[in-house]
Amino acid sequence: MATRLVQISMQARDNSALGRFWAQALGWSVTGDKGVETNIEPEGFEYPGPTAVCIDVIGVPESKTVKNRVHVDLATTSAAHQEELVARLKGLGATPVDVGQGDVPWVVLADPEGNEFCVLEPREIYRDTGPMAAVVVDCADARAMARFWGEAMDWTVHEVTDDRAVLRSAKGVGPYLEFFRSPDPKTVWNRVHLDLRPYSGDAREAEVARLQALGATPLDVGQGDVPWTILADPEGNEFCVLAPR
Repeated sequence: MATRLVQISMQARDNSALGRFWAQALGWSVTGDKGVETNIEPEGFEYPGPTAVCIDVIGVPESKTVKNRVHVDLATTSAAHQEELVARLKGLGATPVDVGQGDVPWVVLADPEGNEFCVLEPREIYRDTGPMAAVVVDCADARAMARFWGEAMDWTVHEVTDDRAVLRSAKGVGPYLEFFRSPDPKTVWNRVHLDLRPYSGDAREAEVARLQALGATPLDVGQGDVPWTILADPEGNEFCVLAPR
């Protein structure tokens, strides 16, 4: 049994508008836009697959109040590409933000709903990831996150230090999942969270039990009778276990 990261879920006041922003930002397509849910995937992508982590935008009435603990890093191929991408994103409605990054070679922006993301300078490690270089999660203990998430999914752990843990699909394609040590404590429900999906033929209930044995805890946020299960990792980061596919 195993799960894999298939998408990130973003909460938004206007899911359709934010979905359109991210589709244009990544050069992807809006593949579903109904009610409070908007789905974004690469053009021609066969979901779920290891080459991409998709985005699912969910409409909520609440506004963003604190810095997100989960964000996206975008890849670039040259200094000129980075400059052009930043300019294009600003034209789409992104704004520069200061999260205390100081003098760094990457650019920190916020999408139209205030969700922080980074446009990275060219890095060899991200040359084959596609437009999304990494999904990045703040944490208190990178080694503990590597242990949990390395067991939770069939993704490969590539690097572990006191400050950073890096995972990628076992197929060696698509974006990375990275945990960076941060002094900031978690204070609210994560407005951006991870969605895992078991493989076809596995049982969601069995996967949930396995994840709980690894240290995840069940959460009830009033979701009712739904075909997914909400859990929290050992640091309290919420994530969903979807139906197998």
